[in-house]
Amino acid sequence: MQLSGSIGSCHRSKEMHLKKALWSEGLLNEGSGGDDVSINTEKASESSTSSSSTAVEELVKSLSKERVYSEVTLALRSGLRDARAEFSFLRVRGLRSLLKSLRSLAHCDSSIRLFSHSQSIPDLQVVPVLFQHSLKESSENESLVESLDHIFSVDPMRITSPSTDAEVALALRVLEGCCLLHRESTVLAHRHKAVPVLMNILSTRGVLEQGACLDALISIMLDSSANQMEFEHCNGIEEVAELITDKQVDENLRLKCGEFLLLLIGHINGRERSTMASINEDIRRLLGEKSASLIWAASQFGSTLDPEQRLTALHIQARRVLESLDLY
Repeated sequence: MQLSGSIGSCHRSKEMHLKKALWSEGLLNEGSGGDDVSINTEKASESSTSSSSTAVEELVKSLSKERVYSEVTLALRSGLRDARAEFSFLRVRGLRSLLKSLRSLAHCDSSIRLFSHSQSIPDLQVVPVLFQHSLKESSENESLVESLDHIFSVDPMRITSPSTDAEVALALRVLEGCCLLHRESTVLAHRHKAVPVLMNILSTRGVLEQGACLDALISIMLDSSANQMEFEHCNGIEEVAELITDKQVDENLRLKCGEFLLLLIGHINGRERSTMASINEDIRRLLGEKSASLIWAASQFGSTLDPEQRLTALHIQARRVLESLDLY
């Protein structure tokens, strides 16, 4: 997956600065200074000083946790406010801010836990906002005027600009990041019919959105049997197979399809029971016996490798899958 690489830059005014608080060092130094003084006093006072120093450290940790949580919630509120805007350029700014925040959170387990806690608060939930605005499927009749009430009314007519290609791609990256950091976000995605929405993007949008869509699909299907069943119901494997076998399709997108199949097969084969038990047979039917066998064998790559080596191995194996399809 490309969480660290896909999470882009945002405006400095909305960055989440997780810096060490200045007052924390002062309190800790004060506590350690008390220890130095206690060394020259009686042993009876040493225990009391030690306990007070421990209390100071606990207070600093508690205050630091509250400070980080406040910064997390502030960054989310700021990004979500723009992500709900009527104009696309404001939504893009909000999505970039959210991506920057997710990238900062991904480096620390404690920050990930704080983000997970924040997603239990409806006003701070990111996934619903994505599907209500940037990933919302617009109907053909949406722009038609049903009545003339707005003409004779003093209230202006509300107009929402459509999502641009860049906005859709950013929204998909945010969705990917949320689902990778917070497992319950896959449940929220399922409630908003994420798989059908993403399959529509995969079949109708450009290369930029399609690549981000494949990464997002993997993230929402990890450990989510409901989304896996929805993917199978939408004939997702057929759609991906059609893209990877079409030599007119952009090569980078075909490689992304190969990576998608490798990750999906590897994940499903690692489960004793899977809702997509027939996926191996489907790939064999769609891509041929030799390519399907190569995908199955290559999907077992690098289980003991570090993340960077696994990513390199994934690219190499996807290239081999593509070469096997072009050869046969």
